[in-house]
Amino acid sequence: MNAFTKPLVRHDWTRAEIQALFDLPFSDLMFQAQSVHRTHFNPNEVQVSTLCSIKTGACPEDCAYCPQSARYDTGLEREKLMAVEKVIEEAKAAKATGATRFCMGAAWRSPKNRDMPYVLSMVQGVKALGMETCMTLGMLDEAQAQELADAGLDYYNHNLDTSPEYYGEIITTRTYQDRLQTLANVRKAGMKVCCGGIVGMGEEVTDRAGLLQQLANMPEHPESVPINMLVKVEGTPLESEADLDPFDFIRTIAVARILMPQSHVRLSAGREQMNEQTQAMAFLAGANSIFYGEKLLTTPNPEANKDMQLFKRLGIKPEAYEVHEDESEQEAAIVNKLQEAKLDSLFYNAAN
Repeated sequence: MNAFTKPLVRHDWTRAEIQALFDLPFSDLMFQAQSVHRTHFNPNEVQVSTLCSIKTGACPEDCAYCPQSARYDTGLEREKLMAVEKVIEEAKAAKATGATRFCMGAAWRSPKNRDMPYVLSMVQGVKALGMETCMTLGMLDEAQAQELADAGLDYYNHNLDTSPEYYGEIITTRTYQDRLQTLANVRKAGMKVCCGGIVGMGEEVTDRAGLLQQLANMPEHPESVPINMLVKVEGTPLESEADLDPFDFIRTIAVARILMPQSHVRLSAGREQMNEQTQAMAFLAGANSIFYGEKLLTTPNPEANKDMQLFKRLGIKPEAYEVHEDESEQEAAIVNKLQEAKLDSLFYNAAN
């Protein structure tokens, strides 16, 4: 693809084509990714989400990276499903600090029928605040997906994690096809898809290419594509994995941007270990979404006001989310104006 040609949205990428992008000289890859990014997005806006763990620990799955697996001793306290009212309070705090999307994650293989009424109430309550809603609850069948869609859920997160070839090295308790089926159920119900993966788990570059090929060749690209850097947690099988070269991480962001030009590419887990220069380079490579707040489910994440200070230095603004309901729309507009005028005064520790 010529860097000066308007990029086409494709769904037929070959592994060789994707590998060729990874193999480009770094400056050429960055230029191409930035060209694609500017065609489809304002390069100085980043969508801001907050992630809340609504049910922590005791997951029966064996994902090798995950401190919430019941199979590993990571010192994580197990917690029951959070009360609906508490979740709404967390969402209000997230909105006050500038988040436009509130994501709720539960450490389940899949939600049980007895849990669904509470989950649906959470979606409805957060939606009433004028925020976008996202959930990650494990595998969904068609009926569960439809219930969530009917409650107003905007996004469902279900990551593929890695390539089909490397997947068995990381997870054995559910198959790649299980994950693809959940994504198909989500699409059928009319929800948007948040789907990406993790790099730095010992995979090869060909596996990163394989992951991105799976995502880019879906009938519809995921609207949100989180690219996670492995957060090594003591007690998990990947606790001693070698650090990933930051340039390899940036390359993955850039290739994702080129393959999925209209998707939000999220700079996700692992930002706590990244310096500001690496994060700035990720934005330059086409990342235009972040999670912010004190924790990303159960692992550390840069504090909200630290993120906004970096945004200010880079000339980046949080992307606005327009809710087409009079009062919510007015309130969101006021919050955005206040952010621009006086960022630091809006931030406080939402955990208090």
